Amino acid sequence: MAHIRERSLHHPFPELNGHGLRLRAWDADDDGDVADWLRGVSDPEFQRWNTTLRPITDATSARDSLRSRAENAEDGVSASFCVTDASSGATLGHIGVNDIDHVVRVGRVGYWTLPEARGRSVATRALTLTARWALTDLGLYRLELGHALGHDVSCRVAERCGFPGEGTLRGAMFEAGRRDAFRDVHLHGRLATDPEVEL
Repeated sequence: MAHIRERSLHHPFPELNGHGLRLRAWDADDDGDVADWLRGVSDPEFQRWNTTLRPITDATSARDSLRSRAENAEDGVSASFCVTDASSGATLGHIGVNDIDHVVRVGRVGYWTLPEARGRSVATRALTLTARWALTDLGLYRLELGHALGHDVSCRVAERCGFPGEGTLRGAMFEAGRRDAFRDVHLHGRLATDPEVEL
């Protein structure tokens, strides 16, 4: 599987286009991208269900977070995409394939949308596009998607995109706003051999 890692190191992850979306790399040197990233991870709905590993509270920490993601992409262990509207170019949210293990060919997918993009199937369209790429061009065999227990919207997105529920992981995610307490995670999975999903 070394060839997959080498390919990602020498060729940046591509832009993905489809379903009215353009998925591109975040740019830590672009003030607009930094502001959108900060707005996304500062949103109360995001914070209700997620806790970042390091606090992101201002433009400096947001820029550092994006630079860290770019470094992980160069190392071939994650791919982070800014989800944009294909026509207007407006930022709608984020989707990433994280914790990529090229030996067992598995990765973990996560996503969020900005408040004004909700209710427009942005997450569903972005996940369908990203999963197809990850399970074909990137060469992964399995994608995992975990969300906090009770996050019904994320659960529905996962199931619509061909990620059936597989069970509950006890204490596998930080409680909202804390790094010293944990909550359960509902795990979904999708395999490269699963039927193709059509929107």
